Amino acid sequence: MITIGIIGPSWTNSRIKRSMDMFPNFDPIYQTSNNIYDAPKFTKALIGKCDVLLYSGFIPYSISKHEIPSNLPAHFIPIKGGSLYRSLYKLQKRLTNFNMISIDTLSPHEINRINQELNESITSIHYDSRLSLAQTDEIVAFHEAAYKKQKTDCALTGLKVVSKALTKKEVPNEWIVPTEEDIIVTLERALLSTEQRKKLESQIVFGIVHIDNMDQLKRQFTSEQRIQRLYLDVQKAILDFVEVLEGYLTALSGNEYMFVTTRGTFERVTQGYKYFPLIQEMKKERNVRISVGIGFGVSANEAGSHARMALTQSIDFGGEECFIVKEDRSVIGPIDKDAPLTYPLNITDEELLKLTEETNISPYYLRKVNSIIQRQHNDTFTAQDLAVSLGVTTRSAHRILLAWLDANIVEITGIEKQQTKGRPRQVYKMLLTR
Repeated sequence: MITIGIIGPSWTNSRIKRSMDMFPNFDPIYQTSNNIYDAPKFTKALIGKCDVLLYSGFIPYSISKHEIPSNLPAHFIPIKGGSLYRSLYKLQKRLTNFNMISIDTLSPHEINRINQELNESITSIHYDSRLSLAQTDEIVAFHEAAYKKQKTDCALTGLKVVSKALTKKEVPNEWIVPTEEDIIVTLERALLSTEQRKKLESQIVFGIVHIDNMDQLKRQFTSEQRIQRLYLDVQKAILDFVEVLEGYLTALSGNEYMFVTTRGTFERVTQGYKYFPLIQEMKKERNVRISVGIGFGVSANEAGSHARMALTQSIDFGGEECFIVKEDRSVIGPIDKDAPLTYPLNITDEELLKLTEETNISPYYLRKVNSIIQRQHNDTFTAQDLAVSLGVTTRSAHRILLAWLDANIVEITGIEKQQTKGRPRQVYKMLLTR
């Protein structure tokens, strides 16, 4: 049995317990409190008792981070697009009609997707900075000002304390909480981290950041001092991000930087290789365009070489991208540059709904695979590819594919021989791509 420590408010208990029934290998220990500042204390109490930690959200995870030992896997339940659908549905029942909202979590992509799928015309004003308990007054002020000055109809927030404050100020709002599907996906990742990736947690990861437009930026200045300040500003921005990765940064040249971190930390910060926000932040705040290559390997030399290969992939793809080359030289990418693009549980297409009911497989998985296929322009994949894309175990991926085979969603098109010893992998093709 794998002991998992669960930290969060009391409302999470019933939801997580229902989801936990699907994971017989987990032996849960619950530590619940409606005071979010109890999370670090609970973390200390669970150290030595658990194989993995699960937090109800990013905030309790972030304030407990300094208490988590480096050898203890820790995960948090992210807010995804399905949560947004539910929150908007609740608001619509209360307000009947709304056209403009303020939101402090999720990206504009989710609102745009809702507008496209449901033929809506919702306009959103977004809080640009990362959610933090230290900035709750600022977040409340953002929503209140948007409601009073910009005439928004309501607010969506990822923090309960902000929701309570807005309610007191009579600002219509809804607190966005994770769905059960979000919990299940996170539990699968937690299981994966303890069984297959535990030995990889301390593996060295190399990253190379290449400044694509450094020469162009330098030509804007006539003073050498201004150019030196540009170098310092760029290095500080990259260093801030590397600190989040708990990594080490060094400059290779005027337009290249290399950082070193561990695979476990890199996976947690990027939510399983789902996004790499530094690219968009550098472009938005400093007009600096960067390409990034990440390398995994069984040795430092191999990881560094793979990082260079990944950077070449990013530049060849057109720049301003992030690619990963793993230890088996397989490539992941391009990684999303914004907040993680989420694929909502709500599928409005009747045929898709019917198929997901027949297979009893989450529509979230089908939507996500379809979106990845459309982005990469490649409709073939293996069970191992599917496991990486969905963040589930290979065993779960095989179960999903068997159900999809029965429903004629996929077909077997061939086999893929491996360079190393082992059974050939079956290659599947998605028949339904929309």
